[in-house]
Amino acid sequence: MLGKWNYILDILIQKEKPVLTTTQDITSSMTSSEKRATWSLASIYALRMLGLFMILPVLSLFAEQLEGSTPALIGLAMSIYGLPQVLLQIPFGLLSDRFGRKKMIIIGLVLFFIGSVIAALSTTIYGVLAGRAFQGAGAVSAVIMALVADLTQEVHRTKAMAIIGISIGGSFGLGIIAGPIISGFGGVQSVFGVTAVLTLLAILTIIYIVPNPQQSKLHRDAEFVPKESMQVLKNPDLLRLNYGIFTLHLILMAIFVVVPSLMRKAGLSAGHEWQVYLPVFVISMAFAVPFVILAEKKRKMKQVFLGAIAVLIMAELGLSAAHQNLFGIIGFLWLFFCGFNLLEATLPSLISKTAPADLKGTAMGAYSSSQFLGLFMGGLIGGWFNGKFGVSAVFLFCAAAAFSWLLVSSRMKPPRYVANMLIALEHLSEREANAFVAEMLKISGVEEITLHYEEALVYLKVDNQKLDKDQLQYLITQYVNA
Repeated sequence: MLGKWNYILDILIQKEKPVLTTTQDITSSMTSSEKRATWSLASIYALRMLGLFMILPVLSLFAEQLEGSTPALIGLAMSIYGLPQVLLQIPFGLLSDRFGRKKMIIIGLVLFFIGSVIAALSTTIYGVLAGRAFQGAGAVSAVIMALVADLTQEVHRTKAMAIIGISIGGSFGLGIIAGPIISGFGGVQSVFGVTAVLTLLAILTIIYIVPNPQQSKLHRDAEFVPKESMQVLKNPDLLRLNYGIFTLHLILMAIFVVVPSLMRKAGLSAGHEWQVYLPVFVISMAFAVPFVILAEKKRKMKQVFLGAIAVLIMAELGLSAAHQNLFGIIGFLWLFFCGFNLLEATLPSLISKTAPADLKGTAMGAYSSSQFLGLFMGGLIGGWFNGKFGVSAVFLFCAAAAFSWLLVSSRMKPPRYVANMLIALEHLSEREANAFVAEMLKISGVEEITLHYEEALVYLKVDNQKLDKDQLQYLITQYVNA
């Protein structure tokens, strides 16, 4: 049976293979094939995440009406998606090395589609739990990143990953606004139905639009490497950042377990939630952007980072005190998203700056697992606290979690303001590769170099404000492009 499905998938995804230029130019734009691959994969990521984010502001309201629901089970229904993500994210990535990226992405999206249909048709809390668990089983995020790496040149990899990151942020904002609008027309079942349709669109995109890679190979900058995991898990600065994304998404999920029903009880009419989420999200983003610029351009990352965590604490304390007043909820929800948007933008940047250049993929794998574990625990704990002690206890717990994060982060080292860069070393002998590395180390702005000659790659950490790009490109031309 497995062989039959493997044959069917092979037939579906047979298309022309893109031709990537071997001439490396660090100042060049992506080729048309790279743009097509990056934007189509970003759209798949965005369609999938949009379906998830649309359900956040409305699921807890819907779950209250389901047979067998309790506060704890409502919280679990919100967050159970995260547990199979934690368990299956890395196995999906490893299986894609063997069976092919596109096949594993299609399998994951089919599981996600099945879960969406189950949840849409369910009339009990247990049916929704099963549907959400199936959605989580489609853990293809790491595979998508690996396929992006397969389809882009090393010198354009950072740009491609940035586009994926933008798609995730956009889908979050659109999702929490669109979810209440769609549910206002057809209930939460319609949100799951739209999610199923979006998933079908994503499947068609991976089959008919995303190019086939010339070859799939290990990409240390985009993939989790199991044998390198202990180096990442022993790094105290990376562990602090993993604890941070765990805590941030724990708080996010716990808030959405209780805030939608609180706004309804405080007088917000059903179907009008988007009138809160739209201005809250847009205005909070407008406030966050200058601080992101301050952190990166003015090199005040640690100060801005700690300040954003403090904002979360204030928002949670405010929600615990003002959760019976609609304007109080809206005001402190806006304050929360000011901190959340800022932290959501800076945490991946900090991981990239902190991790060794050749361990970035492994570091991001641990980071992603921590994020999904936080989502799972947030719904679980938020629902339990709500049932046992009431909504104020949920917000106070979140404030305590944020305070623990502030204490942990206060000891982190100020980050190095460096970016990652990759250069392929095809056709170079080991002697020539070592000579190339030695010459690059003399260039202003090149902070760190790791050579993996067996992979024909060199990984760089560079300070873009100091980097002599003309000199670096001259060396690439002399050694690599010759």
